[in-house]
Order: sequence, then structure tokens, then C-alpha cells
Amino acid sequence: MNTTGTITMSMHELDRLRVIQAVAERQLKPGRAAERLHVSVRQIERLVMRYRADGARGLVSGKRARTSNHRLPDGVAQRALALIRERYADFGPTLACEKLRECHGIELLKRIRRCSIFRKLLTFLNINQRFEIFVPIT
Repeated sequence: MNTTGTITMSMHELDRLRVIQAVAERQLKPGRAAERLHVSVRQIERLVMRYRADGARGLVSGKRARTSNHRLPDGVAQRALALIRERYADFGPTLACEKLRECHGIELLKRIRRCSIFRKLLTFLNINQRFEIFVPIT
């Protein structure tokens, strides 16, 4: 196990590391660790094997610092946002995306429509989103 160097871990990964270390040192049973981490016992065994082989580095997410499979090509989001600002500023998100697809050939996924483009658009139009917070009465 290589113990030199630094590793960046999230709080979730740090909690996972502590539990897996306890299982590897036989201070915690795999069944109890599975309950704590909300995974199966088999997954705990896989994580312990990876921890023993690679140390803490083996528990860090392999997806970190990779680009998304659903990422838009460079410039498409900026082009779509510019077209929405220029021609479709008074349209709702669904109609604006339909017009982008029909008239300009820009296809946006629903997730992307909801997140990045329209968050910027709402900021541009100065529209405040309303959030309802439900507080349980005790």
C-alpha cells in the first residue's frame, strides 16, 4: 500500500474510508458496515479488496475530473442562449427548445434545458424563482 502523496476526497468518501478501514482491521463486521454505508455486503467486500490493493486512493471515485457523457459540444450552449435572448426571450423553456430544434437544428436534452441554459436565461430576464419550504409542525 502506497502511503505517499495527497488525495482529494469528499466527505462521503472520507466516511466510507473510515468504515472500510475498520472492516479491513476487523474492528467492524461487513454486515454492520453495509448498513452504515447503505450498500450490500458484497459491495463492502469489493471495497475492502480495493482498499487493500490501492489504499485510500482505491476508494476515490473514478469519475472525478472526467467530462460528462452528456456534455454539449463547445459553443452550442452559448449559441442557444444567444438565440433565446435574441429571438425567444418571451418564450417558456419548452417552446424555446422546440423553436431551437425546429428552426436552428439545436437539440437540447431535457436535463440540460432545465439546468444550465435556463438558469442563465432566468438570470438574464431577472425572473426570480419561487421556492416553497415545508416545515413540519411538531
